[in-house]
Amino acid sequence: MNVTIVDYNSGNISSVINSFKEVAKDKVNIEVTSNLNKIKSCDKVVLPGQGSFKSCVNALNGINGLIDTLNEFAINDKKPLLGICVGLQMFADIGYEETETKGLGWISGKVSKINNQNNKYKLPHIGWNEISIIQESKIFKDIKNKSHMYFVHSYEFIPEDKKVISATTDYSSNIVCSVEKENIFGTQFHPEKSDKLGLKIISNFINL
Repeated sequence: MNVTIVDYNSGNISSVINSFKEVAKDKVNIEVTSNLNKIKSCDKVVLPGQGSFKSCVNALNGINGLIDTLNEFAINDKKPLLGICVGLQMFADIGYEETETKGLGWISGKVSKINNQNNKYKLPHIGWNEISIIQESKIFKDIKNKSHMYFVHSYEFIPEDKKVISATTDYSSNIVCSVEKENIFGTQFHPEKSDKLGLKIISNFINL
């Protein structure tokens, strides 16, 4: 099996690569590339994202044909795809970080700044926080409710259809931290920085 981590120059993805390789051992081939043919032919795709919504969308657009290839992979061919942090946020129709920016439109919704209640909550939201699993998700197999995951973000994804939400975290309000829609999965937290439980989530995705 081939799992492709999309390398589109969005910040440092070395920890994502290392975690996937650690979980995969020699049983699964992990490829890090922006080669469209390799993405098309692989079994699963990981879309990381670090930086702002706008900078990540611009970086995807900067590689000719990449968004079309990802659309074909996730929407037409319905192969498993995992978005991490801004990778998840880009599923939205629109994001409001820096300027209004069009997202991939895979899961209807928007990405807005977390309401920090007049500086009562620090932004970015950094560190370990408890997640509430609100419905079963394939990537949460053997993960207990109220587990702690590692977060770094100032913006949150607000999907229109609440049925796609698989977990939330409490920071100023109930923030969506995991979604599942058919073959599309996303986490706002960083599984690659969430110790053994994060590796278990990665393993669950690889083993889908």
